[in-house]
Amino acid sequence: MDRLGQLDLFVAIAETGSISGAAQARGLSIAAASRTLAALEERLGVLLVRRSTRTLSLTDEGGKLLVRARSILADVADSEAELTGAALDPSGLLRVSASLSFALLHIAPRLPAYHALYPNVRVHVEVSNRYVDLIDAGIDVAIRTREFEPDRAITIRRLAETRRILTAAPSYLARAGAPVHPHDIARHALLLYVYANNPNELSFTRAGETVRVPAHGLLESNDGQILRAAALNGHGILVQPTYIVHDDVAAGRLVPVLDDWDLPRLRINFAYPTRKHLSAKVRSFIAFVAADFEANDFTDRWTGATRQPAAGAP
Repeated sequence: MDRLGQLDLFVAIAETGSISGAAQARGLSIAAASRTLAALEERLGVLLVRRSTRTLSLTDEGGKLLVRARSILADVADSEAELTGAALDPSGLLRVSASLSFALLHIAPRLPAYHALYPNVRVHVEVSNRYVDLIDAGIDVAIRTREFEPDRAITIRRLAETRRILTAAPSYLARAGAPVHPHDIARHALLLYVYANNPNELSFTRAGETVRVPAHGLLESNDGQILRAAALNGHGILVQPTYIVHDDVAAGRLVPVLDDWDLPRLRINFAYPTRKHLSAKVRSFIAFVAADFEANDFTDRWTGATRQPAAGAP
């Protein structure tokens, strides 16, 4: 069996919870499925599945491979759908989940162009700054910033990458001065997003040096747009992903602070319930947004220099 076939069978084993169930789902004998799994483990040099007489579970390495395998298989399915024309006529209700900032800045502006191509798809945008349970909430596809999904029934596919940066309004910096070292932010008013990973500590790196400083917000919120508005009004130093403040920096409304230091970057992913065949509406939306982001070089914009950002699409 080829490599894609091995990955497909491995995903089936994880989803059915048994080799026999996966063998039946893929039309194989149990012996053939067992040999395929053994060949995959031998090729990778790691144990992927713990077997006992009654139970089967994934190892840590198996769990990591499951995430990647689903993403790889989804990409292959997308490519095949484009070639066969299966995604030419999507229709129905598409439920999309994203944070308010991402929905406002990067989904809503693109919907007119999407609807021009796919007029039979109705889009419902569910805004939530928390990570909702996609299956329980009936979400078709979410866009969110985390490396892995704890639920193995969710597939992720990379969309873009973004820096997290510090910015402030010129009026604030004129009044309070600009920090020149991460330790200087202790004397500044910080505007912090409470759903960030470890929001009360900032980990800066530069040229191999790492500096961790405690972060206590003068203003804290579970919504990035509230914090952005406060920063624009000169209330303090904002800590947010570049995709939220890029246009403000380009227009000079906000100024990067400590820009020669890096905070941990964020990966922006599509997340969607794993299915053997994705619906045409989901495929069309993912393909449209991914192509648009690639055409606009958003990863380069959001991870490159922020003092001279490229102007362009939202």
